[in-house]
Amino acid sequence: MKLHASGEDYLEAILVLHKEMGTVRSVDVARHMEVSKPSVCHAVATLRKGGFLLMDEDHFLHLTDLGREVAEATYEKHRFFTDRLIEAGVDPETAEQDACRIEHVISEETFERLKVAYKLNEKAVISSDES
Repeated sequence: MKLHASGEDYLEAILVLHKEMGTVRSVDVARHMEVSKPSVCHAVATLRKGGFLLMDEDHFLHLTDLGREVAEATYEKHRFFTDRLIEAGVDPETAEQDACRIEHVISEETFERLKVAYKLNEKAVISSDES
């Protein structure tokens, strides 16, 4: 099942909340994403059906291996672009919003090449600082 950007956003939010709180319920996701509980319920049902998410008998949400993989990849892109935009002088709030859009449209190939280029540039800067 191909996920839309909103599905990736829900998985990313669940991952972040799980790291922060340990356990996650739909109401936590609604608060975090500033969306309605019915929107979260619809997304949770879709993500469960797609094999990305499980809900236990106490209504706690758990990422499946597939869900975690998607969430971590999305979160990595989000952090990378947020950090680079802030480094470039973009207001942090704007950087967060723009990173959220970029993370969904960039290809894996381009993202991987940007990460490599950034690391090479970072090493070059460190080397020149040591000289």
